[in-house]
Amino acid sequence: MKKITKKTYLDWYENMYFWRKFEDKLAQVYIKQKVRGFLHLYNGQEAILAGALHVMDLTKDKMITAYRNHVQPIGMGVDPKKVMAELYGKGTGTSSGLGGSMHIFSKEHRFYGGHGIVGGQIPLGAGLAFADKYFNKGGVTLTFMGDGAMRQGSLHETMNLAMLWNLPVVFCVENNGYAMGTSVERTANHSEIWKMGLAYDMPCKPVDGMKPEVVAEALDEAIKRARSGNGPTFLEIRTYRYRGHSMSDAQHYRTKKEVADKQEEDPISYIKNILLDKKYATEDQIKEIDQKVKNLVAECEQFAEDSPYPDKNIMYDVVYEQEDYPFLSHKI
Repeated sequence: MKKITKKTYLDWYENMYFWRKFEDKLAQVYIKQKVRGFLHLYNGQEAILAGALHVMDLTKDKMITAYRNHVQPIGMGVDPKKVMAELYGKGTGTSSGLGGSMHIFSKEHRFYGGHGIVGGQIPLGAGLAFADKYFNKGGVTLTFMGDGAMRQGSLHETMNLAMLWNLPVVFCVENNGYAMGTSVERTANHSEIWKMGLAYDMPCKPVDGMKPEVVAEALDEAIKRARSGNGPTFLEIRTYRYRGHSMSDAQHYRTKKEVADKQEEDPISYIKNILLDKKYATEDQIKEIDQKVKNLVAECEQFAEDSPYPDKNIMYDVVYEQEDYPFLSHKI
């Protein structure tokens, strides 16, 4: 694993703070109905992405996840302005405004979504890993999912085949405790999700998802195992989301005190304290980073606001291979 240095912590702080403020801005514009449909925010889970990016080889490794997917592609190199524009449904977005909140995608940066069907991305992640193995590309696919997806049959089918075919894939469960709004304890006879890997003789363990160094260490081990031809790993990365499942979530299943208590473990505050304790940065330098982040978020918002909506013909261009396909002339 790459050494974790002063620069690592500074980069982690800036990136994680940007992801947090990016999501906060989306919440604001959602209330103004500038972003429509469903909106699932990543607040509180930033350490997982920070740790993952530290150990991934972004020239060949891939990532696929569910619908809480706005900041992952940014971390992998996608222009955040284009991500914001996609959420606005604008033509300058990552998918010309046709994907929206739950379907951010970038083939160029090996980020394969963004999937709205619970657990739908899990077999696709194994498929990406199968392609890497078949064509001997040396890449590893990180397949992320939430704790709610543990009840989907596609997970078990995929884990079975991943072990049978020895695929270079890492299954990462971002366990924020509540799925859509029901605790793990109420949906299973056990709460130790990581033990599900034991049924398939798959290396597995729980991971503290609130500290990027811990996430990086666990993922580094799993990625090395996969890249060396020794197959998949199943990680239960324990985290917490500070906002609701989506913007429409009233959060009746937990108390405000619980959320406040969990905010004492905020991964961004954790990194900030390290910067100050180790004298990697002063309060003034951190304030400069904060302002830089806020300026960039404002630029993203302005870009999305100023961008045009896609032309109507775009929705047909990506569906029909035949250019002169009949029955469409009246719609374009």
